[in-house]
Amino acid sequence: MPKTTKAKKKKVTKPKTKVISKTKKAAAKASIKISKTPIKISKNYIPKDTEKYMCEKHKVFFRIKLNEWKKELVKANNEALYNGSMDDNSISADIVDQASSYTDKNVEMKAINRQIKLISEIDKALMRIRDDTYGYCLDTAEPIGLKRLMARPVAKYTIAAQEKHEKDEKVHADD
Repeated sequence: MPKTTKAKKKKVTKPKTKVISKTKKAAAKASIKISKTPIKISKNYIPKDTEKYMCEKHKVFFRIKLNEWKKELVKANNEALYNGSMDDNSISADIVDQASSYTDKNVEMKAINRQIKLISEIDKALMRIRDDTYGYCLDTAEPIGLKRLMARPVAKYTIAAQEKHEKDEKVHADD
């Protein structure tokens, strides 16, 4: 009689999809709890002193205000640079006209440089909003105040701290 060999049965293992899917579900639930839904505010919303200082509504309001201001400045700078470069081709024979044109261009370029610095300050303010430090003095960590931020959204210091900085700058400038 021929020898019969028993075929070894391969052990069938079930894939561990249940464990993986449970882990994925737990991770998804955790990410839902961590991520916040974006807060929407109306176009005519104005921050109030009765609300908690620098709540999410305030941050959204100032983020929108700063971004709109930045867009306006960039648009104005682009127009000024484009329109200003067109005048370069017209050279007058009159020396007084040339001097006047030079002075006008110089004033315009200084204004553009100021606006570029302001855009940089706006970017820094937007970073402070992301870091949750917006609205608080960089020196004292006290609230700057909604009225001051409404007047000057890029404010970094309380009024007292700003006066101290300006006084220090004046003292150092005199040296």
